[in-house]
Amino acid sequence: MIFTVFDDGRLILNGRAVRCALGRAGVCPAVLKREGDGHTPAGTWPLRHILWRPDKGPAPITGLPARVLSPDSGWCDDPSDEAYNRPVRLPYAASAERLWRDDDLYDLIVVLGHNDDPVIPWAGSAIFLHLARADFTPTEGCIALARSDLTRLLALAAPGDLIGVMPPRPAA
Repeated sequence: MIFTVFDDGRLILNGRAVRCALGRAGVCPAVLKREGDGHTPAGTWPLRHILWRPDKGPAPITGLPARVLSPDSGWCDDPSDEAYNRPVRLPYAASAERLWRDDDLYDLIVVLGHNDDPVIPWAGSAIFLHLARADFTPTEGCIALARSDLTRLLALAAPGDLIGVMPPRPAA
């Protein structure tokens, strides 16, 4: 199954459009994506696995592999580090994003297969599908959904499923 995301902030879920938040700089072709640029990369990305906080609820119902987060869970975002775009344990010597957050956005994360096989320095890291803020403010490059929509997506998801981020439409 392919879950389609449009650059106007819609994701098609079970035949209907639901709201999603995208990167603060919009959507760009994946070949132009750079670390820290705020773009969501266009392309088709595998749904790799789920990360979830056990203190915030039970494991999600899904066919995808699920892994538990812990307070020392991180994700390396330093393009010069050998662990770039990989999970790490905090504290970590290089720059790394904390996955155990106070704002609940990462209580449930789908790791997307963007820039992971092979990993290319500076091509973007930590591109996730995660929970949206109540007002759907933009992300740093991820795709974010309301909890109810992400839960529904996960219930439908299975190994081999994809998320397709459509490139921006050309100006008329």
